[in-house]
Order: sequence, then C-alpha cells, then structure tokens
Amino acid sequence: MTLATHPARAFMPYPDVAVPHAAGGPLQGLTFAVKDLFDVAGYPTGGGNPHVLARSGIKAATAPAVQQLLDAGAAFVGKTHTDELAFSMNGQNAHYGRPVNGAAPDRITGGSSSGSAAAVSNGLCDFALGSDTGGSVRAPASHCGLFGIRPTHGRISLERCLPLSESLDTCGFFARAAGTFARVAEVMFGADGKPLPALPRLLLATDLFAQLTPEACAALSPAIATIEIALGKASPVTVADRPLSELWWAFRYIQGWEAWRSDGALIEQYGLELGADVAARFAFSKSVTRSQFDEASGVRRDFTAHLASLLGDDGVLVLPTMPDIAPLRATPIDALESYRNLASQTLCLTPLSGFPQLSLPLASRDGAPLGISLLGPAGSDRSLIALAERIVADRDAPERP
Repeated sequence: MTLATHPARAFMPYPDVAVPHAAGGPLQGLTFAVKDLFDVAGYPTGGGNPHVLARSGIKAATAPAVQQLLDAGAAFVGKTHTDELAFSMNGQNAHYGRPVNGAAPDRITGGSSSGSAAAVSNGLCDFALGSDTGGSVRAPASHCGLFGIRPTHGRISLERCLPLSESLDTCGFFARAAGTFARVAEVMFGADGKPLPALPRLLLATDLFAQLTPEACAALSPAIATIEIALGKASPVTVADRPLSELWWAFRYIQGWEAWRSDGALIEQYGLELGADVAARFAFSKSVTRSQFDEASGVRRDFTAHLASLLGDDGVLVLPTMPDIAPLRATPIDALESYRNLASQTLCLTPLSGFPQLSLPLASRDGAPLGISLLGPAGSDRSLIALAERIVADRDAPERP
C-alpha cells in the first residue's frame, strides 16, 4: 500500500518523484505533506480541480514555504487533497471525494486543508502544510484533534501557491504533538519581533462562547480551566465591535471580490466544472460590487483597530475554534452549509484582522475532538506556540504527591 492508495484518502495519486532535502537540520527525522495548492518541483499543482490539474504541467520550482522545510531536513512524502480551489470548509471535493478524519472517522475532516489534516491525524506524516483564508487550517485542526495555526498575514511566503483571496490567504500547518509543532514553527517563523510576556494578559471572548450550544460550552469548560491553570485567570471581554453578522458579511464581500479576481477568468474562459457548493460561492463572488468591497474594507479597518486596542502588546484572547465537533459524514449538504456559515461568524475575525490564531486539541465531546484557540497581536505567532507548549506541559505533568 502506498500513501496515495491508503484508505485515509489523504494524498493525491501522483507518481512518486524524489524531492531532495537536507541531510541534517532542526527538522531531521520528520516527514511532511503539502496541500496541493503549493508548487513542489517534479509535481503538478491541481488545486482540487481536474481542469486546473490538466493545465498545470510539472512544476520546475518549489514554493519557498516548502523549500524552507526541506532545507531544515524534513522529508516530503506527498501532496494532499484540497477542497476545490480552496473555496470550501467541509473537506468534500466533488471530483476527488473526501479524506478520512483520523480522530473521528464517522465525521468530516473539515477543509479546505482536508488532506493535510487527514494525513497528520491518520499518522501518515508528522506534520503538513495547509492554507487558511476563512478557516481552512483552524476548522480541520479542531475537527481532527490537531494543533493548527493561521499565522499573522504575510508572515509565511505564499509565492508559488494558488491564490484565493490575496488579502486573506495565509500558509498554516498541522501537527499531532506540541513539540513537533514548535520545531516546525521555529523554522517557519523565526523569532517574534516583539514577543508576548511569559504570563500574558488573558482575555475570554464571552460574546463568541455565547454563540455555542450548551453542549459545546460544557465540553470546552475544562479546556478553559486548563489554560487558566497554566497562564492565569482570564478576564471576560466582548470581542466584536458590532454584530457578528456584519463582520461576517464584510469578510464575505472581501473574500468574494478577491476570489473572483483570482479565479473568475479561469472559470469562465475554460468553463470549469465546479461542485455545486463551490459554484454557488463563485457565483456570489462574481456578484460582489466594488462599493460592497470598499465598504467591507472600511469595516475591516475599524475592527482591526478595535481588536488591536483590545489586545495591546500583551493580550491573548481565548476563543472557540469551531461551534462544535465535526458534523457526521452523512450530514446533508444544506446542513453542512448552515454549519459552515455559523462557523464563519467566529472564524472570520482572524482573517479580517490579520492576527494569528492557534487551535489546540484540548477538548472533546461524544468521542470527537473539539479545539479551543489562542489569538494574539500581529507578529506573536511563536509566542502563542510557546504558550501552547506550556499549557500542554502543565496539563500532562504528573500530580505532586
């Protein structure tokens, strides 16, 4: 059995091509996979769509984000499935099917970094690269019981990566273990320009937790306690400066306007056949007007200033990653779309601001994982991961007699 034929269905069935990596380095001994949006020399880049794949050709150069990992000694094992053109959050591709959630096989992985999350959660590699525009790392991380980060916008290069929404796209990654996650972060990020203090000012996003069901709140309560044991008591705050629905619509207009400029010409020129849900999103994107985009951009500026003031240089926000555990694989598509829209009202706050958000696998419900997140000021990516390491270490430390 090869990775491409593994029942987890995490990998694209590309012919194996040797991808050189450094013989030593900080990531020596680790294996990784790459979402099929990023170029890897010797492979095509399909973007989750067979028409894009047919036009791709074999790439002669590797994306800088991937090359960083190879130069640090990590071994590439393959390219992973993505939701079509990265414009979905369910992990279900109309052309290629859907990967299997290694932590809850009867439930969806989430997307669009579905294959990367499946590869890591099924133990097929140590870590994997994904992308996050509106939740495409954070949602699968929560659903699959993984550490996952959406970095500060622009902190990791997106050169040689298929775009969706230029001002919202980021490159993130997954790992099962906090130590592995931290090793990858050291290579990808380097040092924070202005690190957070060892004990930050911890804030609890009460308005976002209020959006959850009682069952999800109950499941996350012990995780909040675990974080507070490690970092101190959190002060309750209201995160949104206006109704969450207004922020969500601002995000949708920005994403739609930019998505059509990334892919609209390709879709129309070549008559791309898209899955019904993705086609509907691009139809909406085509309809977004310049005035809607400009107004939404003003909302984004105001919210970013509000959140920056709330966090200052020392604040860390505790918030839910997703509204609940992953829906069952048998959930009808219209119900999945409702779940996606609900989730997006929380997930959109980070891409609007461009600040980093880290999902930690600290909770579960009905045998399925449920993530909880830390959100910090712009540029605090490494600091958030150091805090996550402390939280996990304190949780796993043996009790004193």
